[in-house]
Amino acid sequence: MPLDTPHAELSGDIIGCAMTVLNTLRPGLDEKLYENALVLELRARGHTVEQQRQFPVRYRDTLIGTLIPDLIVNDKVIVDTKVVTAFTDTHTAQMLGYLAITGHSLSLLLNFKYAKLDIRRVVHSGRESHA
Repeated sequence: MPLDTPHAELSGDIIGCAMTVLNTLRPGLDEKLYENALVLELRARGHTVEQQRQFPVRYRDTLIGTLIPDLIVNDKVIVDTKVVTAFTDTHTAQMLGYLAITGHSLSLLLNFKYAKLDIRRVVHSGRESHA
C-alpha cells in the first residue's frame, strides 16, 4: 500500500478483519451476512462501527435524498461489502461520490465472492489502487 494512502494502519486492520470473516464463513453467501459479520469482527477488535448511517444529499440547497454507506469505521473509512464477479468502474464512481458527500478520504470495497478477498481502495483525490 502506498505510504500516502490515508488511514493506512486502519485500512490494514479492516482488511485483516474481512479476511477473518471470509475464512470463517467461506465464499458464496449474501453481502449482508458478510457485512454483519464484519461489524462484529471490527467491534471485537475495538473499532467503532456505524452501520447504514444516513447522510442527507442536497442539490441547490434542496434535500434530494439520503446516502447510506454500508459501514463507517472509526469515523474515518467507508467500507462497502460486495459479492460480485469483479469490481467495475461503477463501484469506484459510487465510492468517490460517497467520499465527496461524507467528507471522508478513504473507502474500501471488499469482495467476498471468492476464497481470496478482493480489495479496492478508493481515495477522495480520485486516485484508486488495487490490492
